[in-house]
This record gives sequence, structure tokens and C-alpha cells, in this order.
Amino acid sequence: MPELAISAEKVAFIIEKAREFDVKEAASDPDSGSNAADDDMTGVLEDNGSDPAGRELSGFIGALNEDEQLDLVALTWLGRGEGTIDDWDDLRTRAVEARAAYRAPGRETVRYLLGDPMLGDLLADGLDAFGIDWTEGGLTADSSAPSQRDEDEITKQR
Repeated sequence: MPELAISAEKVAFIIEKAREFDVKEAASDPDSGSNAADDDMTGVLEDNGSDPAGRELSGFIGALNEDEQLDLVALTWLGRGEGTIDDWDDLRTRAVEARAAYRAPGRETVRYLLGDPMLGDLLADGLDAFGIDWTEGGLTADSSAPSQRDEDEITKQR
């Protein structure tokens, strides 16, 4: 079984935030002057470009190291069915090649991932292919927390 460079906790956080972000829709009543309480708060589902969930998600993914971002892209493709767990090395290699074509790899990877309206579901399906239950125990994440690969590198340096 291949090993992920990103922790399940971080992916779980991204899944939750992506699902919050993905429910946004284009402005359905752009000239509304009514009281938000009167129209059942539907305006909170409109994407007005200042969505805190989107900013938080973008910042979180942008703060990940390169290997973690590559795993997110490969997990997305795995969840989309572009390969199986047996194809993980190939998916990861494709992600490396795609990233190499970017002028600003970190920023463009974030834009690519956030551009997929099914990101949360695809990442969840990708983790499922690894046999990882990302919902167990209320996983939480902190972008400053090291991934397993980071911890392994620190151990190797000692």
C-alpha cells in the first residue's frame, strides 16, 4: 500500500472546508434590498468573492509543502476514478509533471484544486481508496502540523 505525504487530518480539514466552499452559488438576487432574515438567509450561499471558507481553504492548501500538495492533486484524480490505488505512483508522477508546467506552482495548484466543484467529495473518495476513514474521531488539522513524511525526514537527520 502506498504511503501518503499528507496526514489524514489535513485532508479531512480540506474536505470539510471544500464542502463549505462548494455550496456557494452565483448571486441569485443581486439587487436585493430586503432584510436577510426575511428571505431565509439565502444570501449566505452566494459567492461574493469574500467567502471566508474559500480564503481559509486557499491559505491552508497554499501553506502545505510541495509533497502534500502533490498528494492532494493525486488524491483528487484517484477519487475521480482516473486510476486505482495500484496506479498511485503513476498518478503522483502525473501530478509532478503537471506542477512542473506551472509558473507559480503553489498558487496554481491551489487554483486548480479550488476550481473543482467536487473537491471535497473527490478527496473523500481518494482517502476511501486508501482505506482511510477520514471521519473517525473528529479529525482536526493545523497547517503547521508536520506530515508523516516531514517527521520521517526529521528523524533521518538525527
